[in-house]
Amino acid sequence: MQDEPLKQIRRILDACTPDQRHSIIRMLRTEYRAHRIEQAWNTSAEIVLEALARSSELTQRMFKGILAEAAFKVEIVDNMIEWQDVTPLGTHPFDFAIRHGQEYVTIQVKLQRKQAGKPLNYRQSGRGGKTTTLYVVETQKTRGGTDSKSGEDTRPYRFGEFDILAVSMEPSTADWSQFRFTVANWLIPRPDNPELIATLQPVSLTANDDWTDSLADAIKWLQSEERKIVRVE
Repeated sequence: MQDEPLKQIRRILDACTPDQRHSIIRMLRTEYRAHRIEQAWNTSAEIVLEALARSSELTQRMFKGILAEAAFKVEIVDNMIEWQDVTPLGTHPFDFAIRHGQEYVTIQVKLQRKQAGKPLNYRQSGRGGKTTTLYVVETQKTRGGTDSKSGEDTRPYRFGEFDILAVSMEPSTADWSQFRFTVANWLIPRPDNPELIATLQPVSLTANDDWTDSLADAIKWLQSEERKIVRVE
């Protein structure tokens, strides 16, 4: 009996045209602002999305990087069974920290690079008679600066600042749940300073010995303490 009004509404919606459905949604959205940002900013999701649509390409690219982090939290971290999210507040060279017993792992999340609206290729890799496309992920901090003592650029990451790199492959897959993982110490160093991680790194959409689609496997690689550099061909 309690479900009868809801069933009636569903029957009415089934009989509505697409335009009528949109009108109903707009009517309900003026009354219900479900997300805390809508409430805190005293606005609607539609206005926030319109602001993003009107923003510059750089602003949208930066927001997509934040979106990749949010997707990682929802799709990966929140679905881990044994590991606990222990990410500390504040600014750090990693985006997430997870713990299982005494094991503590830090993860940096990046978005696969696009150029002219298409996934940017690193180069073609021929392994075992198969051709694999290696794409590009940009690994440097969003904001730059100069170290007051050494005068060095502070945008590059240093080896040891995070344990695992997670790359959102949404530009290639159109799926925000798709990530590829590797051990941070396996990344290519900068030619002029081997203590720094090179800005542009190759990332493989196909799982191989360097990149995996499983965070659990990447953690096992990390725990193995194997030393190598991701291959570029």
